[in-house]
Amino acid sequence: MRLNKFILFFFLHCLTTIKLLAQENAVHDLGTGGIKKDWLIDGDNINHFVAKVIATDKQIVIENGLLRRSFLISPNLACIDYTNLTNGQQLLRSIEPEASIVLNKTSYAIGGLSGQKEKAYLNLNWEKSLYANDSDFYFINYSITNIDSFVKYNPQTWIPAAYGPSVQKFKGKQLVLHFKSKIPALKGILVNVHYNMYDGLPLLCKWVSIENGNNLIKIDRVINEVLGLVEEESAVVGRPEEMKKQHGIYIETNYAFNNSMRYDISDHTTHWDIDSSYTSQVNYNYQTPCLLRVYPDKAPGIELASNKKFTSVRTFELLMDSYDRTRRGLMIKKMYRTVAPWVTQNPIFMHLVSKNDQEVRTAIDQCVATGFEAVILSFGSHLNMEDSSAQNINRWKALSDYAHQKHILLGGYSLFSSRTISPQDDVIDPTTGKPGGAFFGNAPCFGSTWGLAYRDKILQFYKQTHFDIWENDGPYPGDVCASKTHPGHKGLDDSQWKQMNIQKELYQSLNAMGVYINAPDWYFLDGTHKIAVGYREVNFSLSREQQIILNRQNIIDGTKEKIPSMGWGFVPLTKYQGGGPEAVLEPLQDHLKVYQQLMMQYFGAGIQACYRGPRLYDSEITRNMVQTTIDWYKKYRTILNADIIPLRRADGSDWDGWMHVDPLGADKGFVLLFNPTNMDITRNISIPLYYTGMTDTATFMDELGMTKKCTMGADQNIQITITIPANGYKWMVIR
Repeated sequence: MRLNKFILFFFLHCLTTIKLLAQENAVHDLGTGGIKKDWLIDGDNINHFVAKVIATDKQIVIENGLLRRSFLISPNLACIDYTNLTNGQQLLRSIEPEASIVLNKTSYAIGGLSGQKEKAYLNLNWEKSLYANDSDFYFINYSITNIDSFVKYNPQTWIPAAYGPSVQKFKGKQLVLHFKSKIPALKGILVNVHYNMYDGLPLLCKWVSIENGNNLIKIDRVINEVLGLVEEESAVVGRPEEMKKQHGIYIETNYAFNNSMRYDISDHTTHWDIDSSYTSQVNYNYQTPCLLRVYPDKAPGIELASNKKFTSVRTFELLMDSYDRTRRGLMIKKMYRTVAPWVTQNPIFMHLVSKNDQEVRTAIDQCVATGFEAVILSFGSHLNMEDSSAQNINRWKALSDYAHQKHILLGGYSLFSSRTISPQDDVIDPTTGKPGGAFFGNAPCFGSTWGLAYRDKILQFYKQTHFDIWENDGPYPGDVCASKTHPGHKGLDDSQWKQMNIQKELYQSLNAMGVYINAPDWYFLDGTHKIAVGYREVNFSLSREQQIILNRQNIIDGTKEKIPSMGWGFVPLTKYQGGGPEAVLEPLQDHLKVYQQLMMQYFGAGIQACYRGPRLYDSEITRNMVQTTIDWYKKYRTILNADIIPLRRADGSDWDGWMHVDPLGADKGFVLLFNPTNMDITRNISIPLYYTGMTDTATFMDELGMTKKCTMGADQNIQITITIPANGYKWMVIR
C-alpha cells in the first residue's frame, strides 16, 4: 500500500515537473495533435501566432495566441485582462485608466472604471458595481488597421536576407481606441490610444495621440500606460527600491538616453509606483511597487495649437516567461529584429584618420583590396560636415563618387556635444541662468539657432554628397535648456522634449535616405543602427594583450540584450587617447598575430570594430591576412550575425567563448572558443543546442572541414572534447 502511494506521488511529481518545464520553455499548444511550439525558435511562428482583434457589444479582445489583452466597453472602456498565454500568467490585479493626461494643469483619466474595492485580484463578478466618472474621457469607437514601421528605412549596407524591407512586412494589427470628454471646455479634443500587436511574439506597442480641435492647450503630462500589476514579490516591510519589479513584463520606450550603452540604465519613462488604494497588500506601509506608469520625467508644458496633433512616447511591452537571463535576452533581441529590423544592418568599415584627400582614396583602395565595405572618416580627420560651402560639398562629393565607383561606402564623424558654441546657442543651466549644466558640462542646444542650422547642414551635406554613413557624437537630449529665446523650444518645460524630437526627425530623415547611423545613445527605436558594444577609452591605451581579453569580456557582456550588429568595438591601429607602442598595432606587419586575433574575435562575434588608423595593411603579408579573415567572415556572415549565447566569460586563466544560434538558418549554430594560456589545453565542453531549434542529432564541422555527428542528451546539450591551441582559438559550424 505504501509503495502504491509512493508511485502515485512520484507520478504526480513528474507531471508537475513536466508542466513547469513546459512553462519555462514558453511552449504553446497549437491544437495540432498535441504538438508544442516555442515561439522563440519555431520557424513558422509568425504564421502560427497571428494577431487578431475580436469585438462584441460587450468586449474588445486583441490577441495572437501568445498574448491576450481584453477590454470591457461599458460603462467606459477598461482593460480587465492581460494574460501571457505562453505560461498562463495573469498580469493584472486591478482596473486602471487606459492612459492619463494633464491638460492646463488638470488631470484626466482616459477610460477606466472606478469602484473596485479589492485590488489584489480581478473578479468580473464585480463588473456591475464598477462605474465611470463624469470627468473621465469616455470611449466612443475603435478602428483596426495593419501595422507599419515607425521608421522608413532604406538600407544600402549589408543586411541579413530575412530583414530587408522587401521581405519585412511588419505583420500584425493596430487597434486604436478613441475617446472624448463630456466637459464643454474640452470639446473638440480627441484622445487616441494605439495598440500594435505583432505576429509571432508576445509583444504589444502602446502609445497615445491627442488631436486638438479646440483652442491652444498646454499638455503638462501624458501617461501613456497605467497598469495595476500583480506584485513580483511580497514583503511585510521594505521600500520599493528594495523589492523586485515585475519580471513578467519587459518595458522599453523610444525615450532613452544616458550614454550607458544599456537600455535599463538609459530609461527615463518607466515608473514603478506604490498603490495606497491596494489596502490588502502584505506590505504594512503600502510600499509594494506594483503600479506601472510610463511617461517622460522631464517633458511638461508642451503647447499644442489648434488642429495640431501630439504623439506620446511609444511603449513596447514584451511578456516574459522566464527568469533565465539568456532566454530573456534572446526574447529582447527577437523583439528588436522584429520592430527595428534596420539594426540588423552591419557593414564592414574602417575608421580612417586622414589629413588629406589622397589618404581617403588610399583607404578606399585598401578596402577594395581586402574586402572591407566602408570608410568612416574618424574624429581628428580633415572632414568638416558643417562647412556648407560649394567648394567643400564638391570636394566630398568627388570622394564619395570615387568610393561608389569602387562599391565602397563613405561616411564621417561629426561632433555635436561637449563643446561650446556661444552664450546665445548653448544649453542654459536652469539653476544659474548661464551656459552650462549639460551632460558634458557645456553643449549647444538643438533648439537654438545654431542647433537648427546644424540639423539642416547635416541633411544638406548627405543629400548633396551622397555620403552613406553618419557617425554622430551627441547630442545627448537629456540636456534641458532654460533659454526663452531659442526658436526650437519655448522654455525649460518643453526643452528636452523638443530637442529629442528634432534629433529623432533628423535620424529618421537620414534613414529614409539610406544613411547608416552610428549614434552615442539608445536611439534604436527611432532609426539609429549601432552603439558601442562596451566602451572605456583608456582601455585602448593598455597593452595589446590586455585589450584582447578585455574585448572578449565586452563582447559577452555587451550582447546579453543586444544583437551583434547593434554594437561596435575598437582596435587602435595607431595611438589613441594615450598609451605607448605596446598599445597599438602599427607597424601592422610586426604585430600580425595580434591583429588577426583581434579581427577574429570581433568578426567571430558578428561585431564590427573601428579599425582606427591611416591604413588597413602595410605589406603584402598583412594584406593577405586581412583579406583571408574577411573572406572567412563573409562565408559565415549570416550565422555570425545571429544571436550570441555565452559559453564561458574570458578570465585569462582558462578557455572562454560563445556560440551563435539561428534556428531559421541553414547553419544552426557557430561555436568560437579561445585559449588565453601559453600551452595547448584540452577540455570537455557542454554545448547547449536548444535555441538552435535542432533535436536529437547535430553535425559539427571544424575549420579543417572535419565533421562529427553527435547525439543530444535529454537536456538538449552535447558534450564535446576539444583541444584549443596556446594563445589561439578553434571554431565549429553546427548543422
